[in-house]
Amino acid sequence: MRVAYSPCPNDTFVFHAWAHGLVPGAPELDVTFADIDVTNGMAERGELDVLKVSYAVLPWVLDEYALLPCGGALGRGCGPLVLTREPGLDLSGRTVAVPSERSTAYLLFRLWAARTVPGGIGRVVVLPFHEIMPAVRDGKVDAGLVIHEARFTYGQYGLHRLADMGEHWEETTGHPIPLGAIIAKRSLGAPGLRRLAESARASVRSAWADPGASAEYVRAHAQEMDPAVAEQHIGLYVNPFTEDLGTAGYAAVEALLTRAADEGLVPPVRPGALAFP
Repeated sequence: MRVAYSPCPNDTFVFHAWAHGLVPGAPELDVTFADIDVTNGMAERGELDVLKVSYAVLPWVLDEYALLPCGGALGRGCGPLVLTREPGLDLSGRTVAVPSERSTAYLLFRLWAARTVPGGIGRVVVLPFHEIMPAVRDGKVDAGLVIHEARFTYGQYGLHRLADMGEHWEETTGHPIPLGAIIAKRSLGAPGLRRLAESARASVRSAWADPGASAEYVRAHAQEMDPAVAEQHIGLYVNPFTEDLGTAGYAAVEALLTRAADEGLVPPVRPGALAFP
């Protein structure tokens, strides 16, 4: 089974047991590590069987892929941040670096900016997420939209938090924040999709049952991340929604995509497209 997910600690923590053949009955995985912008593109081209993608890309891929009800990243207090060198910077006409134009982070940013930056953003540039904070620090861009462990490390770059996209989303909707989804080809059929969901859920439970088992795998792919930061990262992004989206999780995803479609930011999702077979 060909799968792609990021080298970030939450993904390697979640997939460790499955990728190492420790989930009984789970299909063997052929893993590709890739940044979220790359996996979003893979999904749009229909390249692999299973992918970790941004929820924001779903409107373009749900005809070919089904959303799995587990394994992804959705929660509270874990949203993307807008960072600047100067506190309180007005972003009107400014250049902002983002991790992907199809990312949930960028979609949340556009919803926020439409209400709080009346002059409009000047220009958006896409950079790999680990390059964004250095670009802001070095003055190559005016602001950066960051995800993942940047929540814990931006102070090391001398940067300031201008806004928290997650806080804005939670305050205006009451929903948790949809970030990353696990999707799989519909052509695998309902039994195959259910097997994948069961495997992902079992891998999550295995990781929780023995967190130390995945430590070396997480560390090997964490791009020299401080172990304490990696632990914070996992604690924030791997939560009960990772085990099962549940009613609240699905409601949050539907709210995000409906609101974005109403504002013309994404195509509308057909009724029932989010439902798991």
